[in-house]
Amino acid sequence: MRIATWNVNSVRSRAERIAAFLKRHDVDVLAMQETKTADEKFPYAVFEAAGYEVAHVGVNQWNGVAIASRVGLDNVRSSFPGQPAYEGAVESRAVGATCGGIDVWSLYVPNGREIGHPHYNYKLAFLYALARAVTPSAPQLLVGDFNIAPRDTDVWDIAWFEGKTHVTEPERAAFEMLLESGVTEITHDNDYTFWDYKAGRFGKNQGMLIDFMLATDPVAAKLRSAWVDVEERAGKGASDHAPLIADFDTRALDLDEVR
Repeated sequence: MRIATWNVNSVRSRAERIAAFLKRHDVDVLAMQETKTADEKFPYAVFEAAGYEVAHVGVNQWNGVAIASRVGLDNVRSSFPGQPAYEGAVESRAVGATCGGIDVWSLYVPNGREIGHPHYNYKLAFLYALARAVTPSAPQLLVGDFNIAPRDTDVWDIAWFEGKTHVTEPERAAFEMLLESGVTEITHDNDYTFWDYKAGRFGKNQGMLIDFMLATDPVAAKLRSAWVDVEERAGKGASDHAPLIADFDTRALDLDEVR
């Protein structure tokens, strides 16, 4: 099964582009973040025409997450257990569904904005709660935009990030806690998944690795390969994130674990 995750940075403006990506890579399941639309405005027809079912969680032009699957879309959930609220509302930052025997979660971790900002504390709380929601023995795959660069090598210049979010010790410790909860980072040979639109970052390869797939052992053991479609970021009208893609041999998964 081929699974991809992609912060699409507006699904309505890139629906046809996303459909072309699905066809080009023969993707079975695509997790999307920053769809930036309400449920009733999501372009379901584009995905359905391509043979995909869609679960989407979104209420306005901010945040928004989705899963498109052609291998089943069962047990859909619009938040994970214990997902914290921000300013009194549980935001559209998580959607889960069972796809081809894997419990897939599309996640858009809060940005944090500034160190010390309430959104920064919310980001940490979100990650702590997510760690508690992991079931290590079940086939789970947590994917998406985590808004954290866990290592200095995951940014083009660590000195440039001094005093900024995404690289602070508390954020990295929260990411490590998530790994220790029972998931493994799916690794690949690409340096980055995100290049800001500003200052010609992509052309200079001044990027960040902030998009991840984290798998429990039953899924990680089935990994065959993983890579980033960097060329997708190069195209005209591209998202500022590139898709992360992975192949899994799911034939031997215990489906009872996710029912």
